[in-house]
Amino acid sequence: MAAESAQTLERGLRLLRLLADGKGGRTPTELSAELGLSRPVVYRLLTTLLAEGFVRRDSEGRLHLGFGVLVLAQAVQPLLRAAALPVLRRLAEDVGATAHLTVAEGGEGLAVAVVEPSWTDMHVAYREGSRHPLAKGAAGRAILALREGRGDYLLSEGQLQEGARGVAAPVVGLPWLEASVGVVTFGTLAESVGPRVVKAAAELASALG
Repeated sequence: MAAESAQTLERGLRLLRLLADGKGGRTPTELSAELGLSRPVVYRLLTTLLAEGFVRRDSEGRLHLGFGVLVLAQAVQPLLRAAALPVLRRLAEDVGATAHLTVAEGGEGLAVAVVEPSWTDMHVAYREGSRHPLAKGAAGRAILALREGRGDYLLSEGQLQEGARGVAAPVVGLPWLEASVGVVTFGTLAESVGPRVVKAAAELASALG
């Protein structure tokens, strides 16, 4: 019974991950084919997930992630922030620039944790909760790079704030998280900053893994 329950849970999680891939809704038949499961098994999974609000059906009968997932996502953000703050604090102090953790929410990047350096005369004020398109700024572009399987750092200048320069790297190796770690400053950035940001992203991935 325990093995059967674990298998059912694993299949349900696979189904949710499939619906979370951003490619739009799917029919039960499409889910069955992509998961390699029989239609009766998929229908049983969907019955439970629909009842719990983790899956919803649109007017055309296609299935999408349900709003019940948002409740879980909101609970995760404080955990992410707590894990990220020590990493961001070290990065901000080492580099002398404002450090941040950005996560993907739809087509936008959301800053969930920000740490400003304590010893600089001037630094960028970047608020937690700030949003921006993923295609603009180093933080969002690093998340897009993650979707392409890349783990290197990206640079930006003046895309979100005039005169501001940014460096960001994706948090690699966590299938449940699309995020980047980055720094932003009005000053110049040394060549060593990029590798240091990549290292910080790896440190966060290790803390969360």
